[in-house]
Amino acid sequence: YCTQHGLAVVPQGGNTGLVGGGVPVYDEVVISTAALNAVESVDADSGCVVAGAGVVLQALDEELAKHNLMVPLDLGAKGSCHIGGNVSTNAGGLRYLRYGSLHGSVLGLEVALADGTLLDLLSTCRKDNTGYDLKQLFIGAEGTLGIVTRVALQAAPRPSSVQAAWIGIQTFEDVRRALRLARRHLGETLSAFEFVDRASLDVVLEGQHASMRLHDPLPDNPTPFHALVEVSGSNEAHDTEKLEHFLEAASEEGIAVDGTVASGGRQLAELWAIREGISEALARRGAPVYKYDVSIPLSCWYDIVTDMRARLSEAGYNDSSGVRVVGYGHMGDANMHLNISSLEVDDRIGDLIEPWVYEWVSSRGGSISAEHGLGQMKASAIGYSKHPEAVRLMAQIKDVLDPSGTLNPYKVLPSS
Repeated sequence: YCTQHGLAVVPQGGNTGLVGGGVPVYDEVVISTAALNAVESVDADSGCVVAGAGVVLQALDEELAKHNLMVPLDLGAKGSCHIGGNVSTNAGGLRYLRYGSLHGSVLGLEVALADGTLLDLLSTCRKDNTGYDLKQLFIGAEGTLGIVTRVALQAAPRPSSVQAAWIGIQTFEDVRRALRLARRHLGETLSAFEFVDRASLDVVLEGQHASMRLHDPLPDNPTPFHALVEVSGSNEAHDTEKLEHFLEAASEEGIAVDGTVASGGRQLAELWAIREGISEALARRGAPVYKYDVSIPLSCWYDIVTDMRARLSEAGYNDSSGVRVVGYGHMGDANMHLNISSLEVDDRIGDLIEPWVYEWVSSRGGSISAEHGLGQMKASAIGYSKHPEAVRLMAQIKDVLDPSGTLNPYKVLPSS
């Protein structure tokens, strides 16, 4: 109907995105997937789950828990985001290190095309080598090629044992050494390696609600850098032994200054609350918050934070003037969250940040969007991460599937 009448549409799930992908730019019609909220089937043998695009991620995970399975995806917004939106943005999150991207976990899709055709790609087979793997076109396309309506997903076995260590580290080079050591010692049990710098930790502890009662995990040995290392598996004694050996090695090799271990329950939840609470704490600190979700080679991963601090400081913007630069993220997959928080609105800060931050990332072979997508906020910057030939091919694919430009205009591609 919308295509026939020249009406552009914006598919919208939980509306938790950070780049405006599910928000109209002008007068587009919003198509909500919230009513597609049924978990249709769970195959406990194969681990395949079929669900409507509007199923909330946390609700899907709770349903899978009844079968000792879990979604191979975990996000801070899991209580609000929809699985269809997760697929449409190729969301990454906290389990990426262990389970990889949704390009590997999605078995099949049902997609509504611009002409109204309901394209059935809803295979539940893990192995299907017949023709082009068309579903991959729609994973990460942010609703610009079609609207995801149903998802077949490969769930993962739910671990019966989850433990984590919070370690304090003096230098970033030692953080890199810690990651290499974790991969070597923890192997298949390593499920997360999250990085938190001191500025990020301070923001959480200073800006938390009184009811949260979060504490510095290592109050006696403050360090510039921290790592949250999680292991999960099916044998608690085995996992504990591997984690202890890792911590002993980290201490003996002079990597870890201090550390603490949480074995489930409240203590584990508190460590994750610190990591997941950074974004919210920055928002409570004041507006605006300039957020950048980038992939950078680990050899220069934290340099973007120090270089950004130096650039802003030279212009008179630093902690004493109410501007704070923090770095945290999924170091296990080289995904840095660079955030700049200001207590006051100042357009000059934004001018100092962009396009400098994109140029910095591009010059080091990184990506300007690691997991949040491009949406409307970063569509014009795609050239910093993709060559012109690739962008032209994307535009040609868009023209084939949506020749009238009905689906989510002004998103992903500069001219869409």
